[in-house]
Amino acid sequence: MNQSLSSNTLAAPANRYQTHEVRNQAQPASGFNAFSGDAVLTSAIRREAPWAAARCDALGAVAGDANVQELARLANRHNPELKTHDRFGHRIDWVEFHPSWHELMSLAWQHEVPNLSWRANARNGESNGHYARAVLSYLWNQVEQGTACPTGMAYASYAGFSAEPALAIWAEKSRGTQYEFSRREVGDKPSVVIGYAMTEKQGGSDLRETQTTARFSHSDSYHGATAHWYELTGHKWFCSVPQSDGFFTLAKVDGDVTCFFLPRTLPDGSFNRFFVQRLKDKAGNRSNASSEVEYAGTLAIRVGEEGRGIREILSHAHLTRLDFAVGSAGLMRQALTLALQHTTTRTAFSTPIADRPMMRNVLADMAVEVEAATLFALRVAKATDGMETSEHERLLARVATPAAKFFNCSRAPAIANEALQCHGGNGFIEENPMARLYREAPLNSVWEGTANMMCMDVRRAMSRTPEVVDALESEWSAQARQDPRFDALAARTRQLIAAAREDEFYARPMTEAVARTLQAAELLRYSTSEVVDAFFSTRAPAQGGDWGSHFGTMGGGVTSAQAEHIVKRANVFG
Repeated sequence: MNQSLSSNTLAAPANRYQTHEVRNQAQPASGFNAFSGDAVLTSAIRREAPWAAARCDALGAVAGDANVQELARLANRHNPELKTHDRFGHRIDWVEFHPSWHELMSLAWQHEVPNLSWRANARNGESNGHYARAVLSYLWNQVEQGTACPTGMAYASYAGFSAEPALAIWAEKSRGTQYEFSRREVGDKPSVVIGYAMTEKQGGSDLRETQTTARFSHSDSYHGATAHWYELTGHKWFCSVPQSDGFFTLAKVDGDVTCFFLPRTLPDGSFNRFFVQRLKDKAGNRSNASSEVEYAGTLAIRVGEEGRGIREILSHAHLTRLDFAVGSAGLMRQALTLALQHTTTRTAFSTPIADRPMMRNVLADMAVEVEAATLFALRVAKATDGMETSEHERLLARVATPAAKFFNCSRAPAIANEALQCHGGNGFIEENPMARLYREAPLNSVWEGTANMMCMDVRRAMSRTPEVVDALESEWSAQARQDPRFDALAARTRQLIAAAREDEFYARPMTEAVARTLQAAELLRYSTSEVVDAFFSTRAPAQGGDWGSHFGTMGGGVTSAQAEHIVKRANVFG
């Protein structure tokens, strides 16, 4: 180095890195209320569960809070880590998370996302608990989707606990609102986190192919009731949230699939023989630990009768499938919100991107899809509330739940893709929440049964319980002869139902038609003329459907002025 150079010569000029002015950057989608700013949600709660409005408003503020959004980013940036042993060499089979995960979980439990439906008291005017809880889940899926997995499983688990006297204490704890990450025994905890472990390598969605076996061990008193304990041996290929306090699982007893509940910590405080083999390296849902686990002399309590395991677990699946339909609608809503904020606050060719006529077509088209998906999911939630008191609602829930799970979950990736397009290259960068949503969007479609499984279930329901078709007809009859476009759509759907009942080949187009017709009925009841006209002009095949293969291809049936009204209705920022 030349010693003659002075320190002043070496010092960088103050403006050395000021090569350009940073401008025309979109504003972050924060500082808003995802409930009070959403015309569809606020109207829905006002109609069906006004007692829950304050709860929804509080969670809506959480979804729009910049600090909470940062927690979601951090939870997905710092993946969970498997700890098979402690530093002394003891086998512990535990998972460590970034503190952001626990903060998010605490918020979800505090705001009753896992259990509002089970905490609502109809005698005090808190009716339609499933509907109100669905709105909370919809909002939470705009916060962070990895934590939405344990909230959804905790929601469904209550149905299983309530049916088994030995698990009464778990039912009580599943209603708790104080999250605790620990391995304390259930009796010592304020609330519990619940998982499901059913899928095996060889079987996938076919639970009859379960290889895990169970043999009776003993019966004893468990928190005041008699529990029948079995020893389980086998493996599970997908087990999400392996750090949960307990799991519903399946095993064969003398060749017959039976349902069990497996506590991680046993009554004497010892840890059950639940071995986490590895964590899955997933494309999305990265904040959430998913794993492969082994049972080797693992103790579990029988739930229901021997040999009735699939029937038992499917009684919970109705609720998890509802939650996935709701969750995918919430994810779609978040993607739309991000797209609206980006295009509204960033300019191109001297005007806000959202004001460009072509972009207006895209945004309005997405908004129609999101509103239809939202109303559809909430209609299923309402049917769930009525299952025990109304035969119509029970039958409608039986067929509409798998239809909504199929359709909403399958449409979420398309919305996420188009929302990312609205961001341009910025949307593909991990610092932007849009990239996370893009990776997250396909997952709900494969959890709890793939698209084909859901369509098979719709067809099976129509074959085994023909009255479900009558329930659909009754649902649509209220809108009959009010709009010829709806009548034509319903007529085409009837044709597809008849074809699919004869031939499985038509199960997917039939299920899509059922979904679209139920969406149309809800939009006619509750939406604006602009949204209804855009829906029928593009999504009613009986009318020819003036619509292309992608969002933003609404044709002559929708005007730019109509699209402007639709976009304004969808914008939570006002």
